[in-house]
Parts: sequence; structure tokens; C-alpha cells
Amino acid sequence: MNEELLNYIWQNKLIDLKKLLINFSGEKVVIIDAGTRNLDSGPDFFNARIKIGNTIWAGNVEVHVRSSDWILHNHQNDDAYDNIILHVVYQDDSPVYRKKGEKIPTIELKNRFNPQILSTYKSFLESSNWIPCDQQIARIDSFTQFAWLDSLCIERLELKAKGISYDLKNTNQDFLEILYRQLGRSFGFNTNADAFELLTKSLPFSLLAKHINRIDQLEALLYGQAGMLNKSFRDIYPKTLAKEYTFLAKKYDLCPVESKIWKYLRMRPSNFPTIRISQFANLLQSTSGLLTNILEHNRLNDVKTLFNVHANSYWRNHSNFDKVSKDKSTLLGKNSIDLILINTIIPFTFIYGKVFKLNEIQDKSLLWYEQIKPEKNHITSKFSSFGLKIENAKQSQAVIQLKKNYCDKKRCLSCRFGHWLISGNL
Repeated sequence: MNEELLNYIWQNKLIDLKKLLINFSGEKVVIIDAGTRNLDSGPDFFNARIKIGNTIWAGNVEVHVRSSDWILHNHQNDDAYDNIILHVVYQDDSPVYRKKGEKIPTIELKNRFNPQILSTYKSFLESSNWIPCDQQIARIDSFTQFAWLDSLCIERLELKAKGISYDLKNTNQDFLEILYRQLGRSFGFNTNADAFELLTKSLPFSLLAKHINRIDQLEALLYGQAGMLNKSFRDIYPKTLAKEYTFLAKKYDLCPVESKIWKYLRMRPSNFPTIRISQFANLLQSTSGLLTNILEHNRLNDVKTLFNVHANSYWRNHSNFDKVSKDKSTLLGKNSIDLILINTIIPFTFIYGKVFKLNEIQDKSLLWYEQIKPEKNHITSKFSSFGLKIENAKQSQAVIQLKKNYCDKKRCLSCRFGHWLISGNL
């Protein structure tokens, strides 16, 4: 037994209410309102309403595994706990008193709730499985599944929004700069996301915007700042880029990032950072006013067309400068576009709508999630194998949030799936 489970039992009234009595007086207890959970310092529940005997009390409730924990936690010397109207414990092993010597009403929960609650919760905590409820998750009714996944997706969006909000504060609400950085990170995908972020931070969008109509200069700035033009070349394309970058770097006093940050190992050539940088440059150059275009479109397919960009034709038969390779498409692929929409565009439009109180943009963002196929990764595959239906990107984002922020941390009591299973709906 732990205090977290006791708080959960009290909050959800998973108690045999017919047997609730004050230990020292035998008076009957009726829970009118369990109160609001306090996650900061102070009593565990605020503003509870409890009927003890014929008297209704309003105030705070404290929860402990043993009543003697009151002394252990030094509550007897803390004024914040002197107005507790009820002490809720698993085991009442010692009476507790207010400063004036009055006994604090105490109820004992031991043997007053379904033992299956403790058994199921304990099995989840002790589980070494990929997720604690892998054998039971398929039993959860479809409405609970849908509603919880819907909430988890919004929760994940809110977390991403916090990160974007932080960046906005540090750039004086420069939405274009943050969109540029977020897009750059997306073009790095998982492997080179950090490297792309360093690149975009070393090269402000306001500087790139001065050269937005010259794709050769955009590429020169991006490749140069990526540290990829600091050597001699044979081919005309990289030679021209290097010459252009030398001039621009001197003009703007630029310092490139180290080229060793870029990763190529175990990647398909079409995913090499050399090709992604050219695609990124072409996106910036071909879609001037990208943010406005995205916000004005309502149809997801119209937004997708903005990302139908090619890398420079040089990359059709090259994967690195001066290195010939097999012919390949230089077009940004459909799956790549979907990932950029999922991880960057939709969270960005969501927070834009939130900042400017444009509910229609927030609603549109969530609708776009539902129109994209679910991501295929080890998390979505695992949940699918357990019988959970994942039908779109909204739900694939939800299970990522579920795995990382609930299952991995054993936060079963805060999870609606965990609640459904623990509270007896087996």
C-alpha cells in the first residue's frame, strides 16, 4: 500500500460507504464531496464536504498510509494542517491531535475497499512488461479507448505548445523564426534533428529572407553554415556554392557549425542531410509566405501541396558532394511530408490558434490529425499488437504520449485505461 493509491481510492470514492465510521467515536461518515486534489505542498485535498454524524463539515482532508505518519511528517507543528476536518488512513495505529488538543476525526480504509484494487495496482507496479496492462488493454470498452486517446493527443499538443511558447518568448514572438527552426528540425527527422536545429539557430530566418528569391544563395548559406563547404571540390555545383558562401559568410560574419554533427550511418541516401538541406532550401524559396499559406488553407491536401519540393537536380545521382551514386528521386516523399505535418505544422498551427484565441484554427489542427494515416513505429506497432485500434495520426500521437508519459512512469492511477482496470471493470 502507498499514499498515491490511497489518494486515488479516496478521490474516486472506491470505498464501502456503508462502513465508514470515525474510529474513536463510532460516528457515521458520509462523503458529500471528496475535495479537490492538491498536488503542491499542504493538505492532500482542498474544499471537501463531509458529514460526520449530523454535522456537515467543509474543509481540507489529509491522507496517510498510517495515522502515525502525521507525526512522522511533522504536521503537528504546521498551521496548514491544524484545520483538517478528516484524516484518511489505511491503518489507524495512533490518534492525532490539533494544537489545542482536539482529536482529529480519522477513518481507516483497511478492509473497506475491494481487495482487487490493491491486487491489480500492485501487479501493474511490479510488472516488467513493455506496458503493465498489455494483457488487459484490449478488454477496455471502445468509448473509453476513443475518449482517452483523444485527450492524450491534446495533452501531447499542449506539451509541444509549451516548448514552442518558450521559444517564442525568447524571440519576441517571432512566429516566422520559430516556424523556420521547427521545420528545420523536422527535416532532420529523428537522426539529424538536433543537427538541423543547431544549423537554423546559427542562421536566422531574417538573414535568409534577404536571399529568398535566390535558391543558389539559400543553398550556399545553409550548406556553408552546416560546415559542408569547407574543403576543395571537383564538381561545379559545390564549387559554386562554396564560392558564394565565402562571400556571404564574410558579409554577415557567419561561423558554421561543425560538420561532424551530421549523421549518415545506416541511412538510405535519400535521407542524407545533404539532400534534406536542399529540399529545405527549396521549400523556403518556393513557398514565400509559408505561414500565411498554411493558416489560410482549410483542406489538408492543399497544405500538403506546399511541401511537394525537390532537391537540386545534382542530387539525382549524388548523395554527397563529388560522389556519384545511383539515380533516385529528389522529391520529398509522402511519408516524410506526413511526419513534418504531424510533428511540426499541426502543433505550430495549434499554438498559433491558442495564442491568438482562434478556436477555428485549433479545431482545424485536430481535424488534420484525423486525416493523416497513423505513424508506423515500434510504439504504434506494439499497441496494435495488444489489440488497441490506431486509425489515424491523432491516435498514433496519443499512444506515443501514453507510452512515454504514463506507461514508462507507471502512472497507472492517472491513466484512464489504468483507472478502468484498477477500479474493477475487468
